Amino acid sequence: MWRIGTVLDIHDETLTARTITLKVPGWPGHVAGQHVDVRLTAKDGYSAVRSYSIASAPNREGRVQITVERLPNGEVSPYLTQEVTLGDRLELRGPIGGWFVWHTEQTEPIQLIAGGSGIVPLMAMIRSRESVGNRSQFRLRYSVREPEAVFYKNELKALAEDKLGLAVTYAYTRKIPMDWPRPPSRIDAILIANATWSSTSAARLRSWKA
Repeated sequence: MWRIGTVLDIHDETLTARTITLKVPGWPGHVAGQHVDVRLTAKDGYSAVRSYSIASAPNREGRVQITVERLPNGEVSPYLTQEVTLGDRLELRGPIGGWFVWHTEQTEPIQLIAGGSGIVPLMAMIRSRESVGNRSQFRLRYSVREPEAVFYKNELKALAEDKLGLAVTYAYTRKIPMDWPRPPSRIDAILIANATWSSTSAARLRSWKA
C-alpha cells in the first residue's frame, strides 16, 4: 500500500547525503532495521522506485526518517538530496522486512558492523535502544572512506560519551583524522579482535554495507 508522506525536515549529513523526515498519515509503525520503498513519478507518467532503510526509531507520531546518499547517475537519489524541499510530498510503501531487525525487548549484547551508508538501519537500532532506555550493550564498528563521510557524527559521539552501553569505533579506508593511530585500512582481523564481542559471548551480529 502506497502512502503519501510530507517532508517536515531536511538535514545534510555529508556533502552527498541527506536525511529527510516525513510525516506519514496512517503509518502502521515499524521496527528498527526495516526499510521503505520511495516512488517518484514524472509528469509524463514515468516512475522510479528505490528502497531506503529507515533511520528513525519507532514512534507514535507517524514520522519516518530516511538518509539518502547521492549516486552520480542515479534516477532518484539526486532529486531527494538536491531538490526536495520542506512541504513536498513523497510516495512511500512499507515498512518492509522482518529478519534484519532489533526489538526493544531484546537484552543480549549486540555487535553492529557498518560500511558507508550501511549505518542507516543500524542507527535506527541505536536510536530505538535509546528511546526506550534499553541498556543492553551495543558495539558499533563503522568503516568509512574519511572523517567527512561519517553519518550522524555528532549524535553518535554524544551517545557514546554518555557511558550508557554504546561503544563506537571507526575504520577509515582512505583518509584518517589527525593523530589517528592506524594508517588508512579496511576492517581486518586485528580490528575485529580489538573492538568486537568475542565468538564465545552471547552477542548477536547485525552488519550492513553500503
